[in-house]
Amino acid sequence: MDLNLNRADYLQVGVTSQKTMKLLPASRYRATQKVVVGDHDGVVMCIGMKKGEAVTVFKTLPGQKIARLELGGVLNTPQEKIFIAAGSEIRGFTKRGKQFLSFETNLTESIKAMHISGSDLFLSASYIYNHYCDCKDQHYYLSGDKINDVICLPVERVLRDVPVLACQDRVLRVLQGSDVMYEIEVPGPPTVLALHNGNGGDSGEDLLFGTSDGKLGLIQITTSKPIHKWEIRNEKKRGGILCIDSFDIVGDGVKDLLVGRDDGMVEVYSFDNANEPVLRFDQTLSESVTSIQGGCVGKDGYDEIVVSTYSGWVTGLTTEPIHKESGPGEELKINQEMQNKISSLRSELEHLQYKVLQEREKYQQSSQSSKAKSAVPSFSVNDKFTLNKDDASYSLILEVQTAIDNVLIQSDVPIDLLDVDKNSAVVSFSSCDSESNDNFLLATYRCQANTTRLELKIRSIEGQYGTLQAYVTPRIQPKTCQVRQYLIKPLSLHQRTHFIDHDRPMNTLTLTGQFSFAELHSWVVFCLPEVPEKPPAGECVTFYFQNTFLDTQLESTYRKGEGVFKSDNISTISILKDVLSKEATKRKINLNILYEINEVSVKHTLKLIHPKLEYQLLLAKKVQLIDALKELQVHEGNTNFLIPEYRCILEEADHLQEEYKKQPAHLERLYGMITDLFIDKFKFKGTNVKTKVPLLLEILDSYDQNALIAFFDAA
Repeated sequence: MDLNLNRADYLQVGVTSQKTMKLLPASRYRATQKVVVGDHDGVVMCIGMKKGEAVTVFKTLPGQKIARLELGGVLNTPQEKIFIAAGSEIRGFTKRGKQFLSFETNLTESIKAMHISGSDLFLSASYIYNHYCDCKDQHYYLSGDKINDVICLPVERVLRDVPVLACQDRVLRVLQGSDVMYEIEVPGPPTVLALHNGNGGDSGEDLLFGTSDGKLGLIQITTSKPIHKWEIRNEKKRGGILCIDSFDIVGDGVKDLLVGRDDGMVEVYSFDNANEPVLRFDQTLSESVTSIQGGCVGKDGYDEIVVSTYSGWVTGLTTEPIHKESGPGEELKINQEMQNKISSLRSELEHLQYKVLQEREKYQQSSQSSKAKSAVPSFSVNDKFTLNKDDASYSLILEVQTAIDNVLIQSDVPIDLLDVDKNSAVVSFSSCDSESNDNFLLATYRCQANTTRLELKIRSIEGQYGTLQAYVTPRIQPKTCQVRQYLIKPLSLHQRTHFIDHDRPMNTLTLTGQFSFAELHSWVVFCLPEVPEKPPAGECVTFYFQNTFLDTQLESTYRKGEGVFKSDNISTISILKDVLSKEATKRKINLNILYEINEVSVKHTLKLIHPKLEYQLLLAKKVQLIDALKELQVHEGNTNFLIPEYRCILEEADHLQEEYKKQPAHLERLYGMITDLFIDKFKFKGTNVKTKVPLLLEILDSYDQNALIAFFDAA
């Protein structure tokens, strides 16, 4: 059965956060439901539909930004009480809009995530988790990394409190009271948790998770150990997952999985006979989907998927057909309904145009007066800067609540801008004077009309660190701009992992000196991505990292007065040695630096680079041959005379050129890494081999792995 859904926009509120829109329970089966939504202006708004128009049921006064909105009530009864988290306060409203609760928590940070189960309240700020029962403190936990979401298995089914925290370090932490029962590693930083089927599935223990890199999975949280049931890899390179719901939109009696992503993608997954998810429907909206829920809003009897977006649109994807099959005499009624709707919209538009004209004249008059005051219009920017493991590049996503005019990208560190298929903006580059003012990149993206979201991809070079700046200018008057800064770290292509191969040949860097645990942690934060800003609890900590470009590894263990760093790549150790000694010098701290270099690690790193280098050299050769082969094809009229290898190149010409275009400077990057490895190997021996680099590049141009290894050994 094909799933056909039609879009209907209901209303627009202010900018919304993740999980801030819900549908109130229906009064009867497939009856229309009311929508309640909270925004960054602090307004809670509840609407219902009457004669196809959105009618306000209640609307609160503005206040602090609403970070979460959940429904609650007595267990096993309709969940129709509305709870919002704003700042460090929880407020409760009835379905009519009457406030019945105002609870100021003892959290020092703003609440980021919330779950409600009967009289139990589960809250988390950035690093702190709190459990309250009847507004009384019960349990507390300090997380080692940022908490993105919190949920609790259904108490009425599993008969115990089982809170689960989704943490930025790719771990789900299952709690028992104030302690961690066990940890579950997931394939990406988890951003959202949801109960499977809305009730935890058959066992009540099934938990869905979505990650910031777009992966989706199901885990059963048992009392002893987790059971991984299935996982969907993000092979289509879609956005990160922000919201999940379960609802039978297909109408086959089995609940489907509804997923909303930060690139505007709405997906519906059905389950096959083996209970594996299968994609049944997808549709792209123009901005992030912050909340998603299945229900019935527009018209009785027609199910739909209701979503809220970043800029505040509440939109339905409904099963109600646009072109209705009508009986005799009904056509006139439908036409009359449509005409009334069109005339209502026309009068509303005319009223708005008149209002805009009035305000514009008012502004012009006030700007000419001697007491004129100019105010900079404020606008909200939602940004995300993340490392992609698959292609060792950074994604920079900029989303604005209004249309973007242009974005200027400036960097004081060498980076490459990569092509993004979804990006329709026109890019132009300006020449830079990198020697006098450390300006390595100036690029302007001019956006098409009504573009509110821009995605860029960049690739950095390890060892070269600095700041990337984005100047975002929206299409509003008077002209205004916001600047966002992103740090390119010295070991920018390293990603946190939880396990490494200890059998690899490792080089070791040991630092000792009069520094505190917090000071050394701040240096590690400066050098490496995905490290929590706050020093972890305890006297000693170990972090593992993997280089997303080369697959080399790094282990860092440190405590007060001592830090030990181990890597199978000498260049990683060299970068750490240079940066950490520079940071210590800035703070006037004396460091004792010891290092142990393992000669075998050089050959090991070259072998890791070998398949990548060989592939890129072969790709470059194939691309160089394409034009000549095409000329031969035109001249001869066919390709029968060519050897199979050349015929294959012609057949795949478009694909090869596209792949080569997507990876600019990939070969040069690999050459640079081999050159750095060569220089770093001898730097630790106290020898400067920069004069031998031209000879090394000659060997690379006529690449042979054994000849390269022999050159490294003989130099």
